Amino acid sequence: MSFFSAEACHPRVADLAGLLCGPGRTVTFAKATARLMVPVDAPWRLKALVRACAERGVGAEADTDEQGGLRLRTAFRVDLAPLAADWGRHDKAVPAGFVPDGAALRMWVAAAGRWADGSYLLPLDPAAPGTHEPLAAALAQCGLPATTYQSGDEGPALRLVGRRRLGRLRELVGPPAGAGCADQWPAVSRMRAVS
Repeated sequence: MSFFSAEACHPRVADLAGLLCGPGRTVTFAKATARLMVPVDAPWRLKALVRACAERGVGAEADTDEQGGLRLRTAFRVDLAPLAADWGRHDKAVPAGFVPDGAALRMWVAAAGRWADGSYLLPLDPAAPGTHEPLAAALAQCGLPATTYQSGDEGPALRLVGRRRLGRLRELVGPPAGAGCADQWPAVSRMRAVS
């Protein structure tokens, strides 16, 4: 087991940064509290994220966005304010020196990771293009070099190709987050290309 894997670390509020790597957003109130809001495309993702937040002492619930889409929402909390400040109060930005560990990657995968065209995708926030290149650099620093990928309505993502890279991702994020997620969880056996 890798020292940086999700299973080797105790759950921390800082792990929720993985939700901000993808489409997640923070909303601040009076600069002293913040909440997380993360759009999800499947009930299993919502259940996995609610459970992961609870493991970190952060209550979360199902909510719907303005278009009726499903999303995770936390309450406004003081302990989320530093995370919101690190990622930008107005324009979302990757904090200087950010390198995701296994726990943050697990949150990113649970929130949005998926398979497409024989590769594994970690979706990015289409409304924050300034985060795309820094997140690609951060992935490379943790041994997961990725390329930018764009596919129609799905939005931008970082694409991981190759058995070694996928094996490294799987090692870092650990086993599937719960029932129903196996089809979208990283697995070396699903990778076609060899790096």
